[in-house]
Amino acid sequence: MQLFLMRHGEASYQAHSDRERILTDTGRYHTSLMSNWLAKSVLEFDLVLVSPYLRAQQSWQEVSKHFPEPRKWLVLDELVPSGNPSTAADLTLAYAEQYKADKVLVIAHMPLLGYMVSELIAGTEPPFFATSGVALIDKHCECATLVWQHAHHSIS
Repeated sequence: MQLFLMRHGEASYQAHSDRERILTDTGRYHTSLMSNWLAKSVLEFDLVLVSPYLRAQQSWQEVSKHFPEPRKWLVLDELVPSGNPSTAADLTLAYAEQYKADKVLVIAHMPLLGYMVSELIAGTEPPFFATSGVALIDKHCECATLVWQHAHHSIS
């Protein structure tokens, strides 16, 4: 399975709550840039899991313009910034197995994404994800490897 972990795009701080923060124009642009780059090597996603927070939902809207409709996409309340990384990783793998997904995209937040990498790849320090940043984890049975991690500034 190829697991793509993506942080939402840059978001404004002008909102009533953290949950309601919206993407900035720059956030939309960088997310689109990363999606376009990703689409050169990934034809489609079988499963997409997205945080319920508005900025993550808007990031998925940008990403979805570059890919065909996935077989399944779900909003998971566990993919919030303060989510439990072990639970989030376990749920991601369980849904991937349930839907027989080979290519899975997760759109969520820091620090959750960094800690999910540590949960999925034993002995790995949690990496930092820039906004719109993406990491690819290759997982076969119990073995998982961080293949690459990129941000909008590292793909041009």
